[in-house]
Amino acid sequence: MALTNAALGRAILSLILMALPVSPQDKPSEKPTEKPGDDAAPPSISVDVSLVNILASVHDKHGGLIGNLTKDDFTVLEDGKQQTIKYFTRETDLPLTIGLLIDVSASQKNLLDIEKHAAHQFFSQVLRKKDEAFLISFGDDSELLQDYTSSPKLLQAGLSQLQVNSGVGGFGPGPVPTISQPRGTVLYDAVYLAANEKLRAEVGRKVIVLITDGMDEGSKLKIEDAVEAAQKSDVVIYSMDYADPSAYGRFSFGVSDFALQRMSGETGGRVFKVDRRLTLEDAFKQLQDEMRSQYSIAYTSTNPTQDGTFRKLVVKVADKNQKVQVRKGYYAVKPEKS
Repeated sequence: MALTNAALGRAILSLILMALPVSPQDKPSEKPTEKPGDDAAPPSISVDVSLVNILASVHDKHGGLIGNLTKDDFTVLEDGKQQTIKYFTRETDLPLTIGLLIDVSASQKNLLDIEKHAAHQFFSQVLRKKDEAFLISFGDDSELLQDYTSSPKLLQAGLSQLQVNSGVGGFGPGPVPTISQPRGTVLYDAVYLAANEKLRAEVGRKVIVLITDGMDEGSKLKIEDAVEAAQKSDVVIYSMDYADPSAYGRFSFGVSDFALQRMSGETGGRVFKVDRRLTLEDAFKQLQDEMRSQYSIAYTSTNPTQDGTFRKLVVKVADKNQKVQVRKGYYAVKPEKS
């Protein structure tokens, strides 16, 4: 059948439009790949500001990681009230941002070379294309040795700059200034600055990894300030409790991991005790396995009031022999205006 002039014109126009390139804005959105039994994860944590996001790890009674649970295995309580899980994913592909904070006080002098090597291996193995990391050293002050990057080579270059802090005090030469003029180890100040200044505006999974003996001397801020900053920034703190007994002499018995246990425990992380039985490389390997075996859980709170108060979180699983590792709560703060 012969085409009319009008029909022929429409056909030609259709062929021309089909040949034109499609801009990213014109492409239909693709639904994220779902694993069996899982709900689709939001494309970004910032899509729904009312969501409460939780990262959880589950261990059996021997400490082994459990990675095959489903949404139905979890119960989430906020201030004692059960919440409805809206999004749930296993081994989440959400971007991972790592802040590595390394203690360079005098007591760590003999450990720095080991820390450089182990940290470089960790970055080389854990970072994927969407992931980023930064590096901060802290002693008498804090210094940003490498800003956000996904390059293990740049992070290695930053690690090569690690040296015992000279004790000049005041503002560090990096973009992360210390906020006091102490003489000692500004552990709490460094955690606060990393959480509040570097990680607060980031989305996805956010982790601070500490390599330190856990001693703080000279921080202007208290441990409560460091924990609160991490909780408000949705940051999980993992601690490598690494000490050189020879640096303390007869006072080595007084070195405690209390501060590390508190900071890690209240934010959903844990403490790795580095000693003869667990090397630093082994500890980093365990950390890598844990970060790749987490559950990402999100829900809309039954209490919509964003009044800045602290909400207690309890996450349970059906099997009582399994232990959930998760942060103790969050602050219901209003999102900052961009």
